[in-house]
Amino acid sequence: MTTTLPLVLDAPRRTAPPRHLADLDPAERRAAVSALGRPAYRAKQLSAHYFGRLNSDPSADPAGMTDLPAADRAPLAEALLPRLLTPVRSVACDDDSTRKWLWRTFDGALVESVLMRYPDRATVCISSQAGCGMACPFCATGQNGLTRNLSTAEIVEQVMVAAREMAKTGDRLSNVVFMGMGEPLANYKRVLAAFHRITDAPPDGLGLSQRSVTISTVGLVPAIKRLTGEGINATLAVSLHAPDDELRDTLVPVNSRWKVAEVLGAAWEYAERTGRRVSIEYAMIKDVNDHPWRADLLGRLLAGRLAHVNLIPLNPTPGSDWDASPKSVEREFVHRLRAAGVPTTVRDTRGREIDGACGQLAAAEV
Repeated sequence: MTTTLPLVLDAPRRTAPPRHLADLDPAERRAAVSALGRPAYRAKQLSAHYFGRLNSDPSADPAGMTDLPAADRAPLAEALLPRLLTPVRSVACDDDSTRKWLWRTFDGALVESVLMRYPDRATVCISSQAGCGMACPFCATGQNGLTRNLSTAEIVEQVMVAAREMAKTGDRLSNVVFMGMGEPLANYKRVLAAFHRITDAPPDGLGLSQRSVTISTVGLVPAIKRLTGEGINATLAVSLHAPDDELRDTLVPVNSRWKVAEVLGAAWEYAERTGRRVSIEYAMIKDVNDHPWRADLLGRLLAGRLAHVNLIPLNPTPGSDWDASPKSVEREFVHRLRAAGVPTTVRDTRGREIDGACGQLAAAEV
């Protein structure tokens, strides 16, 4: 049970994607439009089209921006609404309530996003990096390595695609989770900017509630502490996967830098500031981390804390020796955590038949 890839915290430097409206804050958008020789107020009109009018994609159909002069539409779209993601594959299951996209970026990198519709909500799971440098051995993305950080706009565009997809049926996107490819807090600046684009009021942003956005991390303690100081109210999710350092050093290599106690300590500081429960993500891996004593240890670590455990039945990847825990073992794990007073749920296992685990579509394409 050893990882074959090194831990990579700093992404390789690559040529930057084309500048996009979503990369810029409102003041920067006005400056960009003015630099193009157009009135600065056109920036707000562009923002309204991109973030607010979800029945069309202004980058694909600039002629639809009829409140702009006809002569300005194509030049402004070309300069500030370039196409960032080209679809490679789109697959659906669960009676079309789950849809997964594989995207190719301007430089050929592959990223994934997944839209999941439920009776009471619609959630999109988005990527923050092309690949991942955390090298977790049971994760398809981690075993493919890190290509580069995504730009703010490349992150935001995944959300906008899902929002437009929901608009086709007259529905609205309600939740965003940074749980796709990559370690969000290793791309801190762009993820935080994307968070604001997603939650800023229209027309500056999409206008989702901050509380409806979840940012996950494997436990980059300095970045968690930095996030605590931002004053935002996103949900923090910690991908723990083991309650003891001996096993977590193997399953989550970043544990060699920041141990379980440090990771949870930073998480509790975030919970104290926000008053929000921390989601503890725990992939159930057969005969690896699913022992009853580990459930008891996890229960002791979390008892009395503002936390919720989200158990994840492992979605095995082709050729992997890792497998999901049997349901009987999973039920016992849940029972022991709840007996310790820790709220616990089991994640809905959607998308298995469409390579639902993060990184599987990209791995199949390479």
